[in-house]
Amino acid sequence: MNIERNIFPVRSVKNLCVLCGFCLLFFSFQNDTKPQIIKKKHDYFAVDNLGNMLFIKEGEMIKHLANGNYFMRYSNLKLGDITAVDATNGLRLMLFYKDYQQLVFLDDQLTQKSDPVSLEKLGYEQTDLACLSANNGFWLFNKANNELVRFNDQLKKISATGNLKQMLQTEEVKPNFLIEHNGNVFLNCPDVGIYVFDIFGTFSKIISLKGLKNFQVNENIIYFQKDNGICSYNYKLFDEVCKPFPINKLSQTVFLKNKAYLSNNDSLFVF
Repeated sequence: MNIERNIFPVRSVKNLCVLCGFCLLFFSFQNDTKPQIIKKKHDYFAVDNLGNMLFIKEGEMIKHLANGNYFMRYSNLKLGDITAVDATNGLRLMLFYKDYQQLVFLDDQLTQKSDPVSLEKLGYEQTDLACLSANNGFWLFNKANNELVRFNDQLKKISATGNLKQMLQTEEVKPNFLIEHNGNVFLNCPDVGIYVFDIFGTFSKIISLKGLKNFQVNENIIYFQKDNGICSYNYKLFDEVCKPFPINKLSQTVFLKNKAYLSNNDSLFVF
């Protein structure tokens, strides 16, 4: 695996565009482009597909528009802290409350679309992870039987992997992040790498990136934080490019639509 390579080969126009955006970002950064800075204390953040920014602090989520302006806030005092937010669809945000085993779906105005979904009532009271799926569905990782399960918008189970310990012939499965992209489901296990499944729950492969907390996927490229910078990894060509950012105490990064979002938990820097 080669680090700090300036150019790697591509096989499609889409991959070329993704790579060019990544390179142009760092070219702009090296020319002292000043970032947009939003001063907002947060535990973590998310960016939706429209570039709107969501700041999560305990049980509250605050939305800023792509231009940086404050828009709206949301909280539900009955459900405790927000464990995770899936913002891949800005028109249908999903909030996961692990302590209460609940999912909440919001529209782009941060208005709750329906009653919270009780995972206990669905029979999955030991859910560790959740993410959005195509056609208004969602995925769960159930710790009780180490299984990925997919539900449709009517809360009907439509796909499942079965016990992953048995399928993958491993002693334990300890994931910390789950996301669906373009018909594939990515389950991150820091000690092993990223397990990839298709939309029906059929295992495809392992991507050998270890130690990740979270990441974004665009075509065949995975973006993730390493130390004090952002890396891109083409998992079809096995090529990695990493570039540092001089942000003190960098805690989280997101790369989306040729923009880099970097957080130190006190402020968000957008390049």
